This record gives sequence, structure tokens and C-alpha cells, in this order.
Amino acid sequence: MLRLSDLQVKMVINVKNGKHLGVIVDAEMTEAGTINYFVVMPKHFFRRLFKADSEINVAIKEIVKIGEDVILVDL
Repeated sequence: MLRLSDLQVKMVINVKNGKHLGVIVDAEMTEAGTINYFVVMPKHFFRRLFKADSEINVAIKEIVKIGEDVILVDL
């Protein structure tokens, strides 16, 4: 079983360009408990501070692979 806290320590990488998007900080769920999407924020404080659209929502269908250290997404 995979917990949200297990996912929060992994880097989120976009497979299209190899860009490090940040880390998972939260998950949006339905009342039934189904995850709609994960909220990804840049890990560095200054990137969050100066970038207006710093939060990225990653839907479950956009996750390609969950590895030991990284989560690969196709955005």
C-alpha cells in the first residue's frame, strides 16, 4: 500500500522535457475517497515566491511511473 507521505518525498519529473516540477504537497479527493489530482509545488522557496503559477495539478491518468525516488508524469 502506498501512502501520501510516501509520495511527498519523491521528485516529480515531466517525461516530455525532463524538467523537475517539484514535490507533491497535497491531494484533491472526492467525498467517496477517490483522488482527483495531486498538487505539486516547486521545492525551492524562491521559485514559488516569484512565479505566479507555481502550483501544478497532476491527475492520476498523467502519472506514467512511480519509482523509488521519482514520479514520472506526462504533462
